Amino acid sequence: MDVDVVDDSGASVRGVVGELVCRQPWPSMTRGIWRDDERYLDAYWRRFPGMWHHGDFALVDPLPDGDQWYIRGRSDDVMNVAGKRLAPAEVEAVLNSHPAVAESAVVGVPDSTKGEAVWAFWVPRDSGGPDVSDELASLVGAEIGKPFTPSLVRPVASLVKTRSQKIVRRAIRAAALHGDPGDLSSAENPAALDEIVAAVGESRPK
Repeated sequence: MDVDVVDDSGASVRGVVGELVCRQPWPSMTRGIWRDDERYLDAYWRRFPGMWHHGDFALVDPLPDGDQWYIRGRSDDVMNVAGKRLAPAEVEAVLNSHPAVAESAVVGVPDSTKGEAVWAFWVPRDSGGPDVSDELASLVGAEIGKPFTPSLVRPVASLVKTRSQKIVRRAIRAAALHGDPGDLSSAENPAALDEIVAAVGESRPK
């Protein structure tokens, strides 16, 4: 497969997060959307003419013994923090590296200074263990950069997921902002959103 990572102008980039694209056809490529050619073209082709755009952030780390490729999550899920794009998966990878964390979810919320601020929710491996939220916030700042330090980090017992175990970030963000989470018919445990609301409490975006 002739895959690449490109910046917003479509130029190849290495060592920084960009958009995952495919420069030539490949056997399993999506060929269309039933009775909706325009939607297909908008979704996959028009962002970078001549390149198939998958909608994922990726990073290629060039090393002497070969490039290392990393998928960083959906690019339509991106946060804009202090003028810089940040994929929730980048922050979640740092949080999940902590031995006390089983899994996590990160969302962007409006912020009058940064544009968006990072809020993080994490599930403890040991329900009776200590609250390491402050430690997790510091860890993110050290690993990714101080501007991306979460302004809110809260432990929760579970995160809302689909039946295929995909975390539903849009619903978590809506619940954190005390808004409408939308259609939850595909969610396995929608009651987990009540924990997000409780964890946030009276906190509000700045």
